[in-house]
Formats: sequence, C-alpha cells, structure tokens
Amino acid sequence: MNILSLFDGISCGRVALERAGIKVDKYYASEIELKPIEISKKNYPDIIQLGDITQLTKEMVGNIDLILGGSPCQSFSNAGNRAGFNGKSGLFYEYVRLLKEIKPKYFLLENVKMKQEWQDVISEELGVKPIEINSNLVSGQYRKTNKNIE
Repeated sequence: MNILSLFDGISCGRVALERAGIKVDKYYASEIELKPIEISKKNYPDIIQLGDITQLTKEMVGNIDLILGGSPCQSFSNAGNRAGFNGKSGLFYEYVRLLKEIKPKYFLLENVKMKQEWQDVISEELGVKPIEINSNLVSGQYRKTNKNIE
C-alpha cells in the first residue's frame, strides 16, 4: 500500500500498519516538528518526508491507497483553548483538501472528543459519522465515554 500520513508525529501510523501486518510500499509523511521527524527517520529510514501540509499536492505523492492522520487537537480539546476551527485545529481543512485532491481508497482521521457542533462539521466534510474508541484498548489511558461534552 502507498500511505500518506498527515500530521505524522513519530510515525505511529507506520507502527500500527506494521503490527497489523499491512505491507507498506511507500510511506509519505507530512510533519514539521524536527524531533518527531528525527525519531521517524531513525526507526524508518525509508519514510519520504514531505514537510508542511499546506505545501503538499497530489503531484508530490502520486497514487495513494490510504491517507491517515489527526489534525491538531489543541483547539478542540477540553484541555485546550476551545477555539475550534479558529485555532490550530483549523488545519483539519488541509486534511480535507488533500483527501479530495488525492482520492485515496481509504482514509482514517483521528481526533479528540469535542463539541458536537465541531464534530458535525467534520462529519459533514468527510461524509461519515465518527466511531468513538476508548483509548484503553491501545494504551494505559482510560477515557470515559461522555456523550454530553459541550
């Protein structure tokens, strides 16, 4: 599979694909933070680092089977400034731009619990409803499901 990981961080998407036994032919990563890029390069030297998401185009990656990522959550999170799309979480629209431009077979967007109005905008843009997964399935954290966060 050809993968495009947006907001790649330390390439946890690559780790998950590997653990799931999914063969990765090419793995493109969009990340701007230097330390996470350094870790990714150490663990997976074959990752093709593309830099800033706002500068990415379809021509840079060609055919992609899977786009994955999670736009910044700080302005959606209860622990953040709650600025919504007016904060860094507005980079979600770059994810949408590339999804529409590249048209992969599959996509996955990860984010935090947020106000229903923001969740509704994301669902409308992506054409799907979210699936909520308790983080205790994959980590030591436990985040209680709460349908009423406003």
